[in-house]
Amino acid sequence: MTAPSLPHVLLVDDDPAIAKVLAGLLEQDDIASTWVSSGDEALARLGKRSFHVVLSDLRMPGMDGLELLARIRAEHPGVPVILLTAHGTVPLAVEAMKAGAAEFVLKPFERDELLFVVRKELARVRSESEGEPVWGGIIGGSTSLATALDRLGRAARGDATVLIRGESGTGKEQFARLLHERGARASGPLVTLHCAGLPDTLLESELFGYEKGAFTGAVGRKPGRVELAQGGTLFLDEVGDTTPAMQVKLLRLLQERQYERLGGTQTLRADVRFVAATHRPLEELVAAGQFREDLFYRLNVVPIWLPPLRERLEDIPALARHFCETLGKTHGHPGLQLDDAAVARLARERWPGNVRQLQNFVERLVVLASGSRVMLEDVERELGRQPFRPREEPADEGLGLEERRRRSEREALVEALEKAHGNRTLAARLLGVSRRTLYNKLEELGVE
Repeated sequence: MTAPSLPHVLLVDDDPAIAKVLAGLLEQDDIASTWVSSGDEALARLGKRSFHVVLSDLRMPGMDGLELLARIRAEHPGVPVILLTAHGTVPLAVEAMKAGAAEFVLKPFERDELLFVVRKELARVRSESEGEPVWGGIIGGSTSLATALDRLGRAARGDATVLIRGESGTGKEQFARLLHERGARASGPLVTLHCAGLPDTLLESELFGYEKGAFTGAVGRKPGRVELAQGGTLFLDEVGDTTPAMQVKLLRLLQERQYERLGGTQTLRADVRFVAATHRPLEELVAAGQFREDLFYRLNVVPIWLPPLRERLEDIPALARHFCETLGKTHGHPGLQLDDAAVARLARERWPGNVRQLQNFVERLVVLASGSRVMLEDVERELGRQPFRPREEPADEGLGLEERRRRSEREALVEALEKAHGNRTLAARLLGVSRRTLYNKLEELGVE
């Protein structure tokens, strides 16, 4: 079955009014959806066509969300399931996460939270489909990549804390997932918390959860990511962006394996494996007093360094060809190929955004392709329109006010997108602008 060109979500809810609201929200974010009112209908639809994500209510007559989750995991294991639940069914939501749900969203849901969760799963599905795996979906045969994979294999056998380090776009989240899947806790959940761009209060409530009445709007108990990850792995992404105040709380969590929910008095045990990732130079931050030295050592038990693309140039042809093949199917160009001269030109180009930037560039070539092959001239034309690359830009001397303004805006956009892990809705929130304004600026300034 060929996946549709647009991201497509299967909505499962017996309430047509809620389904209509969900469909409208997804449509505003350029995500297609199909609605069914029962678990049986959902399974029937999944048997006829592909969907990227299933978004289902937990409480439904007949087959409930938990049973549907189990059936989908057995019959369509590559499709993530996000569950919607009311405050009163939080224990069931925890059970669902342990049973393999990708995420759950509490009702009444916030628009931005819902879209962020759906987009995150769509991005993960896409990343897992982009590669000829040499091991667990990782593409390439370079020595530097093989070294990282060997270290990952050794780390997966134990339960020690792992710190995955590397530039943005090198695949840190993919490595974390692979580490979990190859480890002793693979049967448990893998739960991710993105630490960048969140204020301490929100980050703390996401990490530890909260009790009813802990703060205004806390109308019920909500489990945190630590609780949801019990028996599995907790992945702390971009841990280098946490504040000193939050670092104290993380240190206690890693050191004592204990925590309390916000507003609670009960001390809970954290039976999880910790995996963290960062693109920031933690040693420099420690020296500058911006990152706790004791936390650094707690995180850095088993470090894994992911090589930037410039250190694995021999992998570019395999990556580019595979992106072309898989994205060609997605965008209605099955069988599309890269000409040898086009591949050679891509292999000579500098990719400061690493694999993610190469993938985005190949996707552009695929979307704009008019024949059965992408030729050298196609690559040259689009390289001439390449977006801002900060490491290759000249110094500011001699630049006029307008160009300096454009450069500053580009840098702010790139930074926000990195913190939001490519999620444009969240990036707009971080920048304090509307999503439409963000899209206009991305187009104006040529930022992918």
